[in-house]
Amino acid sequence: MKTLLVVGAGPKALAVAAKAHVLRELGLPAPRVVVVEAHAVGGNWLPSGGWTDGRHRLGTSPEKDVGFPYHSTWARGRNREIDAAMQAFSWTSFLVDQGGYAEWIDRGRPSPQHHVWAKYLQWVGHRSDLELVQGRVNSIAPAADGWLVSVTDADGVLSQLDADELMITGPGRSSGTLAEHPKVLSIAAFWELAGRRELPVSSRVAVIGGGETAGSALDELVRHEMLTVSVISPMATLYTRGESFFENSLYSDPAKWAGLSVDQRRDVIRRTDRGVFSVRVQESLLGDNRVHHLQGRVVRVADEGAGVALTLRNSPRPDQVHTFDLVVDATGGQPLWFLDLFDSDAADLLELAVGGPVTQSRIETAIGYDLAVSGLESKLFLPNLAALTQGPGFPNLSCLGELSDRVLRSARVATSEQAHRASGVGSEPARAGS
Repeated sequence: MKTLLVVGAGPKALAVAAKAHVLRELGLPAPRVVVVEAHAVGGNWLPSGGWTDGRHRLGTSPEKDVGFPYHSTWARGRNREIDAAMQAFSWTSFLVDQGGYAEWIDRGRPSPQHHVWAKYLQWVGHRSDLELVQGRVNSIAPAADGWLVSVTDADGVLSQLDADELMITGPGRSSGTLAEHPKVLSIAAFWELAGRRELPVSSRVAVIGGGETAGSALDELVRHEMLTVSVISPMATLYTRGESFFENSLYSDPAKWAGLSVDQRRDVIRRTDRGVFSVRVQESLLGDNRVHHLQGRVVRVADEGAGVALTLRNSPRPDQVHTFDLVVDATGGQPLWFLDLFDSDAADLLELAVGGPVTQSRIETAIGYDLAVSGLESKLFLPNLAALTQGPGFPNLSCLGELSDRVLRSARVATSEQAHRASGVGSEPARAGS
């Protein structure tokens, strides 16, 4: 049995672990799934993860759970059976089990608070017998037949985990800022202070970023006594995430994605996912005349009396300087954060696979159908970077069931090849959707 090691116990890890559990229960091939997590299952949806205070609401419908869209393409003749078994791990099954289903329906199916979503993920982990290693990944190195992952637990004990395949999830650290300044808060520091009700009293506040991380921070700030709250982003305005059937269908079912040109794909991602606020956040901000948008990129941070001055650049216009009492850096995660974990050998292998120095663009274009980097002998799944080539739903919560199908596809292909060899027929990969 192959071992798939997943870094980060978030929704993607739980979707893969639950699907692997279901496949084994149905007598179908699936790898052993081991998940390494530094905090807790669903940690990024809890205050301890540094991305939220746990009280704000999920921006996506919770019915887009670990099995959604329940349209498996894993095994011919068994897909409906797989989908039915995955229903045991659905959001509604969680509510029924917890006794809250009727109330949720009667309240109009509201999006849950982040800490409730974390509780759901923990419930999935418990029901799927999740194999969890509590610790922080220190380094990743190639091995003769896979990957060698070094992990340090809470007591400082170092261990080495062998894996045939590796999947990396999560946004990375939430403690970084664009500048070291006492008036500039990382998103982790912001949520820690907000959770303790200790945000500094400020008249002029700025939030840097135009995505959902910034949106959640704004949703919190407007509940406090601020005179002005400025949102700084390079976009011309603050965009709302597209939520019509046509946009959502591209996220739920990426089958149409291959038929779009690269420019069309980038346009969809830009309009619906990158640098946009959810409809709910936009509606809460519309009626608040304290919130304003400032266009530009922050190129300089400097002291200005008791405040902090930010220099904004909008070429070809002259730079502008704005002063604030408090700044929140909510630019979000770093897509390539995991490269810091790679040793020199792993970095060299990745560079060879992508055809040059490792950049976000090169990795994105190298992601194959199975959400792994093409050209690597041992699978390295990077679903957070799969939007451009495979579909916009894979980096988020929009098609976790499809994600798990594709990641676990290698187990199906390996079994198909073994069967062909045993029958004396030349091997060939199973077709997508078979």
